[in-house]
Amino acid sequence: MFQEKSRYMPEIDDAANRKIKAVIFDMDNTLFDFVSAKQHACREVARFLDRDDGESLFGYFLHGKHGFESHENIRDYLIDRKMFGEETLARSIAIYEREKLRVLIPYPLIHEVLGEIRRKALRMAVLTDAHNGNALLRLKKLDLDQYFDCVITTDMTGCKKPAPEPFMLALKMLGTRPEETLVIGDSIRRDIAPGKHLGMITAHAAYGDRNVPAPDPSVADVVLHSVRDIADFITRICDTDESWISAEKKYCRK
Repeated sequence: MFQEKSRYMPEIDDAANRKIKAVIFDMDNTLFDFVSAKQHACREVARFLDRDDGESLFGYFLHGKHGFESHENIRDYLIDRKMFGEETLARSIAIYEREKLRVLIPYPLIHEVLGEIRRKALRMAVLTDAHNGNALLRLKKLDLDQYFDCVITTDMTGCKKPAPEPFMLALKMLGTRPEETLVIGDSIRRDIAPGKHLGMITAHAAYGDRNVPAPDPSVADVVLHSVRDIADFITRICDTDESWISAEKKYCRK
């Protein structure tokens, strides 16, 4: 059942006839299920160590002090279990990186959706907190790099989302203004809130959001419940006279 806009979505001034010229995508859990790949890699590291607590290792990445990408989480895991050694750490990191990439697969339909967007002559960027080398490895492995005009990574600005600098660099590289740019991401805090603050149209990729408790969907302009919703929404605002404010009612539902 569709939600009424007044109950579910914020009002946005002067946007009734807004069109888009570019789309900024978050990468992990927006283009592919990165959480599942990391969980698998953590289980493989634990198996190498003759342990069965891979989910505990994943918890270090999820809640640790070093961030979601850092190998320091593996170091802490080993130290806490009195298993630390430089060789053990190096082998654990190698297994983690190999397995994380090996099992990574794109979301179903993501190639078709990105192809449809490309055929509409919209510019596209990836904006991620991953470092450049890791981001390109993932995109190339899944053959997703072909669709994007640019890839903005944390080492290009020295800042991680939700800082505004990565978003501002993405706009500069795309050559678009905030009000004609759509940002799509699975994190309300790191993708949607900063995009909205800068004046972009924001779409919450709810299909990839693994946060518990669930975030407040009213922060985003649009809530997407499937990958297919991305193309459907963009088609309605690019190929018809319908404004995106009218079109969003189709996608903002429980």
